[in-house]
Amino acid sequence: MLASVVLLALAAVGVAVVWPGPAAEWRAGNAEGQPAAQPPPAVLAAADRNAPEPAAAGVRAVLDPLVGSAALGDRVNVSVTDVATGATLYDQGAGDGTVPASVTKLVTAATVLAAHGPGHRIPTRAVAGAAPGEVVLIGGGDPTLAVDGDGFYPGAARLDELAAQVTTALGGEDPTRVVVDSSLYSGPVHAPGWDDDDPTDGYASAITALMTDGARGDLEQAKRNHDNGVHRAERVAEPDLHAGVAFARLLGVPADAVERGPAPEAGADATAGAPGSELGVVQSLPMVRLVDIMIADSDNVVAEALARQVALARGQPASFSGAAESMAAVVEELGLPVDALTLTDGSGLSPANRISPALITDLIRLAADGSRPELATLFGGLPVAAWSGTLVNRYTDVAAQAGAGMVRAKTGTLTGVHAIAGLVTTADGRLLTFAVLTDRAPGNGVEAPRLELDRIAAALAACGCR
Repeated sequence: MLASVVLLALAAVGVAVVWPGPAAEWRAGNAEGQPAAQPPPAVLAAADRNAPEPAAAGVRAVLDPLVGSAALGDRVNVSVTDVATGATLYDQGAGDGTVPASVTKLVTAATVLAAHGPGHRIPTRAVAGAAPGEVVLIGGGDPTLAVDGDGFYPGAARLDELAAQVTTALGGEDPTRVVVDSSLYSGPVHAPGWDDDDPTDGYASAITALMTDGARGDLEQAKRNHDNGVHRAERVAEPDLHAGVAFARLLGVPADAVERGPAPEAGADATAGAPGSELGVVQSLPMVRLVDIMIADSDNVVAEALARQVALARGQPASFSGAAESMAAVVEELGLPVDALTLTDGSGLSPANRISPALITDLIRLAADGSRPELATLFGGLPVAAWSGTLVNRYTDVAAQAGAGMVRAKTGTLTGVHAIAGLVTTADGRLLTFAVLTDRAPGNGVEAPRLELDRIAAALAACGCR
């Protein structure tokens, strides 16, 4: 449903929001070609290209009292920019590196779209092993891979379809062993600074090149939790072997005949069934949809997988450090300010990350101005206030209701860290981009600081600020 939201506000100010090539088709329906549900008609108010531009003094008069709220702590860094002109309307520590939490995912989205484009798909392959009857399952980094049609991510690539290809390719020969090759990724499977419970019972998992359903263990419970807005989930300790066992079951191979190992290299003249020859391949959802999923639900496992895709596109190690360095390099190539940028992961779970609010607002404006059309696709999954994604239950308080349907933004939360960044249409119909990051908030709950962040964006929606 998120995929079908039209960016009325951006279109009205003349920036490029028409998804190029087949991107519109990718967002138009599910894997069976059925149309996606349509959003309410007034999800976002249409901006007016002729609307008067807000004055910096007017924006400051509205935001200063809110930015100074005790609930946000003593370090609140803010950037507000006019999308059409690029004029800075509010700058409080806008160039300072601040812990961004999940707002990091906007950088992950932009860099992977720049590196691969919206149509790229991630393969999961099966090849013949070195010994007769041996099948090697090779992880390509698709975190949404499903075992069958009941997976967590609708429309994802499926192991049962891959197993059917393998069976056909073997021509009646029964597989006897499954080898799991997840060597595409290197380095630690958990990032420095992650909470101790994240890898197995939290908002992340061990990051491996092969996994099913984002490494979720109890899949049905995870679906129920997701439907109730809870993204915390039990995760399996070894996602690659867990996927390998599921694949083996589909092939009629016992679980004790599954092990890790490298895939043999196929010779240039390898015949069908020879060691290393391909037995089957399934492809992930297109990159534009993976980005939608990551942003809409703030999916940390998908984020880490996409960060590694940036590294792979640049020929760098698919590790936490390789991904972080590659993302930073792409950010710089995009002409965005990197002086205050420090990345440790792609999800924002690490408190060691630093991003400036100005980088975020510059990124959003770049994605909107048409010069890099592939970046415009990152808006598809951006939650709408009081309607979708991580904002579905926000902007309902009377103090923030003016932002409902007018704000589209990515949120972020860690202990003492609260962030929001996105787009807002003002009362006069002017489109602004904003980023508010605070990393010294009192550690006594999340509701008060979230409400204050919502009030800031709602204040922009309610004012002409002239």
